Amino acid sequence: MSSSTLPPVFLELARRVNNWGRWGADDEIGTLNLITDDVVRAAAAEVRAGRRVPLALPLRQDGVQTGLIPGRVNPLHTMVQINQETFGPGTVACSDDVVTMGLQAATHWDALTHVSHSGRLYNGRPAGTVTAHGGAAFSGIDKARHVVSRGVLLDVARALGRDRLDGGHAVTPEDLEAAEELARTRVRAGDIVLVRTGQIQVYLAGDRHGYGHPSPGLSLRTPEWFHARDVAAVADDTLTFEIFPPEVDDLWLPVHALDLVEMGMPQGQNWNLEELSTACGETGRYAFLLSATPEPFVGATGSPVAPVAIL
Repeated sequence: MSSSTLPPVFLELARRVNNWGRWGADDEIGTLNLITDDVVRAAAAEVRAGRRVPLALPLRQDGVQTGLIPGRVNPLHTMVQINQETFGPGTVACSDDVVTMGLQAATHWDALTHVSHSGRLYNGRPAGTVTAHGGAAFSGIDKARHVVSRGVLLDVARALGRDRLDGGHAVTPEDLEAAEELARTRVRAGDIVLVRTGQIQVYLAGDRHGYGHPSPGLSLRTPEWFHARDVAAVADDTLTFEIFPPEVDDLWLPVHALDLVEMGMPQGQNWNLEELSTACGETGRYAFLLSATPEPFVGATGSPVAPVAIL
């Protein structure tokens, strides 16, 4: 889509959240620059009980992908040797396996190169620097080498008195602030924000198609809120991250474009925040140490991640 076909509301938002050049012309990691040593030291201080809460979905062949997103296939797990005495009879036997999958099939991070608009990627680089053979020449997911920071759960569903948001609910800055009030903490620079809508419950209940569509998600107004707070990264518990179908007719993935291309802020999808919601509700503490470094596939535009929140 060329810039001439993008609506003025999008172009104005893009101008307001743009971070190109903020960390230099050669920068490839965007808002992850906000995770400083001081931020990580402060995040470590959030650990009180040592309780570890896993946030990843199991990688399985009947996972969240249903064909809604072309080419994004669930993991196909194959054994290539089973109890094979590789070095001769009587030696130690080995079992090995391989997996074929979409790198964004389940719980994952999007790299800054996952989407482009108007022929550009983050920091003004040409979209053509992503190629069939080389992948992303710049800002591949392998550049996100140490995603560890203070995590904050913004439990929007709980804050609004619901178990799960309706499929047509576009999460607004006002919703985020209501969740902040529930959490009794303020999102600060370098934080990784986890937004709970409760939508993952639909998948966990066995409705894979209903999980993807219709779906609540982040609205077009949220990137400016994250930009104002200097958030390092955002993840949620939906397939599409932003509301789907889109809130503006024929404007597909605008939040992706604002977050990844303009702001340079990684975003994550299909995070299971249900156990974390329970843990935070029990303790009354919604901030924690979050370890969420993606697998470093060189040149990839996304990667699986197995995040752990430590309370």
